[in-house]
Amino acid sequence: MKTDSATLITLLLHFGLLSIAAVGGGNSAIPEIHRQAVEVSGWLTEREFADIFAISTAAPGPNFMISTLIGYHVAGPIGALLATLGMCGPSSVLAYYVSGTWEKFKYARWRMAIQAGLIPISVGLIGSAGIIVAQAADHSWLAYAITAATAAITFATRLNPIWLATETSPLCCLTIR
Repeated sequence: MKTDSATLITLLLHFGLLSIAAVGGGNSAIPEIHRQAVEVSGWLTEREFADIFAISTAAPGPNFMISTLIGYHVAGPIGALLATLGMCGPSSVLAYYVSGTWEKFKYARWRMAIQAGLIPISVGLIGSAGIIVAQAADHSWLAYAITAATAAITFATRLNPIWLATETSPLCCLTIR
């Protein structure tokens, strides 16, 4: 674990900036979190990132729990605290101050246009998060096939993907590590 002040400041600033840019929720920031944690800073390997993502998704709590786990992996409890504060703080403060003004213009055309424009951006960011996680977790043609089948079944039936990942699922029985 790196506990030098530069790493702690990097964690705080990186997640602080991501909290403002996470249009559509914490999961929309996954591609940038991956880029920073795996490619730029080298804090995690692809496999570690996929594992931390799986734990953060399966654990109860908010969808930005990945920031806490990465912070903990990088710099222990202090890193977890700073990464969580970075991911929650700036966006919460911004939402608090902007929400009153935003609500005043509930029926303004420009507000409706902004909201309509943010929908495809959010969908694209969350879709790219899925691709990044699949690339980090899948390393064989069978794993890619299972991921594609799970996505197709989830989309076609509206089943929760968790049901497809249980031990009784035929797709889960094919998983090879």
